[in-house]
Amino acid sequence: MPVLAGIRPDTLSTMAIERRSVLRVVGLAAALAALMGVVACTGEPPAADQSSSPPASPSDPSVPSQPEVSVVAEDLDVPWSVTFHDGTALVSERETAMILEINPDGSAREVGQVRDVAPRGEGGLLGIAIHDGDLFVYLSASDENRIDRYDLTGESGSLGLGASETILGGLPVAQNHNGGRIAFGPDGMLYVTAGDAGNPAGAQDLGTLAGKILRVMPDGDVPADNPFGGSPVYSYGHRNPQGIAWDEDGVLYASEFGQSTWDELNVIEAGGNYGWPDVEGAAGREGFIDPVQQWDPAEASPSGIAVTGGAIFIANLRGERLRVVPLDDLTASSERFVGEYGRLRDVVVAPDGALWLVTNNTAGRGDAQPGDDRIIRLTVG
Repeated sequence: MPVLAGIRPDTLSTMAIERRSVLRVVGLAAALAALMGVVACTGEPPAADQSSSPPASPSDPSVPSQPEVSVVAEDLDVPWSVTFHDGTALVSERETAMILEINPDGSAREVGQVRDVAPRGEGGLLGIAIHDGDLFVYLSASDENRIDRYDLTGESGSLGLGASETILGGLPVAQNHNGGRIAFGPDGMLYVTAGDAGNPAGAQDLGTLAGKILRVMPDGDVPADNPFGGSPVYSYGHRNPQGIAWDEDGVLYASEFGQSTWDELNVIEAGGNYGWPDVEGAAGREGFIDPVQQWDPAEASPSGIAVTGGAIFIANLRGERLRVVPLDDLTASSERFVGEYGRLRDVVVAPDGALWLVTNNTAGRGDAQPGDDRIIRLTVG
């Protein structure tokens, strides 16, 4: 297997700055100012009592002190992932295995129940994605995690689940560390995050799909240009990655749960080894790629991520905050909504450009409030 030299965060930051244009930097400043109303703070883990970053100066009329916030839907049951089909939002519920359609008035309609889901611990119905009008789902069955493709029937307001087929099976399943995020990349390939399923050594074993980011064609076949011939493995040495997203240059970013020392944000390279379980966080060891940022798990537990407006937005569970990392400086970050909405499972970009946050307070680990769980919409300007 190839051995890749570790890449330090400051090197990656320099590379990112060099490859992005002045327009990107200007766009980032405007988007962050309008949406977040905060200034960037250090990339080092914040102190335990640190709250949201301070708002931008109110003397600048172009910078609103608060984004517009509204509730899209509420009273959801452990929502996990959101995707969009012809402008209609679809939501997966982990425990009920239900796909929901969110109506314009915020009500949720049942599209159908995904078959063979065996919820337990962190497993169940997890990530969902749309491609060519089909619905792809990541599910935990009794003996495996797998990806199924469903036909979607009907129109918005009356969508249903049709025939299904498994396109990728045999992913290790366990009570915890199931990964579960799926997304189609700019290359049209399906990317899948697979956790180590409680077997840390498996993350370094290219003969198993545990602890990997996988890349397959929409029919489940292995692309000819994958880094390990005939294998769906795209990168390895991951513990429990749950967020993947791309910037407009096609760079892939992934969030990852650490064990007890560091949670991570990584820039993913084909064939890259990200260290787990030999290292956690930045180690500077040859053969492993270091994260560009790392955080104390108590203030992070990063799940879904999204890229828009020149920044990476990261939903944090245990940390109960939305973290913002500017693409022109991957070692910097700011925070918002610390503790305001509880645990955040996912963040997605809606068709109109707004950000949607998915709370996760009804799963047994959060402090559920009336109306939980919710989808919250943030608008710019």
